[in-house]
Amino acid sequence: MKKLLNILILLALSAQISFAKSYEPVPSTVKLPEKYTQEYIDSISDEYKKVSNEQIFHVALDMLKGTSGDFSRKAILGYNVTQTPVKVMFKDLSELNEAYKTFDAIGWKAKGKLYIYINPKHEYAPPGALAALLAHEAIHQDEYNSLSEETYAWTMEAVVWSEILKMYPESNNLESALVTRENILKQLLEKGNNTNKYIKKTVFANEGYKNLPLTSPGFKNQ
Repeated sequence: MKKLLNILILLALSAQISFAKSYEPVPSTVKLPEKYTQEYIDSISDEYKKVSNEQIFHVALDMLKGTSGDFSRKAILGYNVTQTPVKVMFKDLSELNEAYKTFDAIGWKAKGKLYIYINPKHEYAPPGALAALLAHEAIHQDEYNSLSEETYAWTMEAVVWSEILKMYPESNNLESALVTRENILKQLLEKGNNTNKYIKKTVFANEGYKNLPLTSPGFKNQ
């Protein structure tokens, strides 16, 4: 009986080790806020395991708590039009369409499931910047898009980045291309006195959005 119990304990420990190894850890070169020890990250990973096996996204999603992007965090967890978790991963966007090669990220729907694909050039970006980007992409939950929807998503991203910087100032790594993007959006938000005035102008002037309609379901021109 004792021998059987020892075997069961060993099997349980092996299963736990195997489970832990199924996650891709945050790259060692990425600087994390002090609270995100490996022990803490492991403790939150169970909540986000259906979203991604990469712990940098687990951290990014956790950082959305207490921000305007918590809506997006919940949407990614499954509170969206599909009622299933959004799959988040790094992906060569040219595999979807050559026109997307230089995009930072894209929201995608295929066979009734939602995906958020992040350009691999941001693999070492601060998770706070990834959090702001995810807050944006989680807004897109169907096949329809519009200038108004993009304006809302870009404004959400800017607001969340501003909030992230107050909570986790170490996220402002100026060597990161994604941080450069986020800081530009933050400047546009502040220039418009925390309204979408200048972000809207930027979206409407974006060549990549020239064929989008003005509105889409749930998003009116503002």
